[in-house]
This record gives sequence, C-alpha cells and structure tokens, in this order.
Amino acid sequence: METTMNLESKIVGWGADLDPKNRPGVPREKEPHLAAGVHWSEPELQVPKSKVYKSIERPRLSAAIGTSCPPRGLSGKMRDFAYRYGEGRNAHWLTLLAADRVDMIEGILEDLAHGHIPNIYKEMGLSAEWKYNRANFVKKIAIVGVGAIALSAFFYSRRNRSLRA
Repeated sequence: METTMNLESKIVGWGADLDPKNRPGVPREKEPHLAAGVHWSEPELQVPKSKVYKSIERPRLSAAIGTSCPPRGLSGKMRDFAYRYGEGRNAHWLTLLAADRVDMIEGILEDLAHGHIPNIYKEMGLSAEWKYNRANFVKKIAIVGVGAIALSAFFYSRRNRSLRA
C-alpha cells in the first residue's frame, strides 16, 4: 500500500485539502453561528401539528419537518408499520412505497366521494408524455394493454374452470 506522500507526488491534485491555500472554499467555511445574521448555534425545532415519522436510528426529529400531508387511513397504518424497521431494511422502504400507492388510491376514492372526478390522464402527465416522449408512451400503453389482456384471460379461464366443476 502506498503512503499519502507517494500518491501526492504521483497524482496531480491529490491531497489538495491538506493545505488551506489550495481550497477555494476556505474563506467561506465558518461555523454557522459565526456567519452574518445567524443568532443561534442550533436551529429552533419546529413543533409538529400532526404525527411526524422519524427513523429509529435518529434520536430526535430534524429541525424542519413536513406536516402538510399527515398520515391517514390504511396508508397511515402502513407507514406506522414501516417505521418500526430501520432504514437499512427492505421492509421499511417497500412498505413505504406500497403506502404511497395506497395513498394515491385513497385520494382518488376521496375525490369520488366528494363528487369530483379526477382527470387521471392529465394528473399523471400523460399528455406531456405523448407530446415529448411518444415512443415510451406507446410502449407503456402496449405493456399495460398486454397485462390487462393477460389478467382478464387468467380470470376468465378460472371462472370457466369453476363453472365446469
């Protein structure tokens, strides 16, 4: 294994941060409380107005938190389950992905319950996809169509089997 001194002589720019004169950001690198206008050493914590999730790996909430979309319904229960696991586990992330999909469906059902019919074509950006990315749009539609045909054929054959028995 080569020492830093050997690499420094062979690789141009290696160890540039050893000498502050070679670091362009040094004049701007100051402690936050020394910067102009800052009157705190640690930011004041925001008070949550609804349930806010935090990782089990972190001891406290971050200073700025999002409370505009509080957890609700089945997707909220799924998020409760996901945050029992650490961020290094697949169960955490896969459950959060599924909760996002469930939340989308809950939103559509809520719109329908309030008498608003969502324009899914426009809300999913399909008109922009058709205009700017037509080849992939056609490919996606073909894949969805083949999937729908395969599913309907599967359920149709199961139905026919159950009727014969």
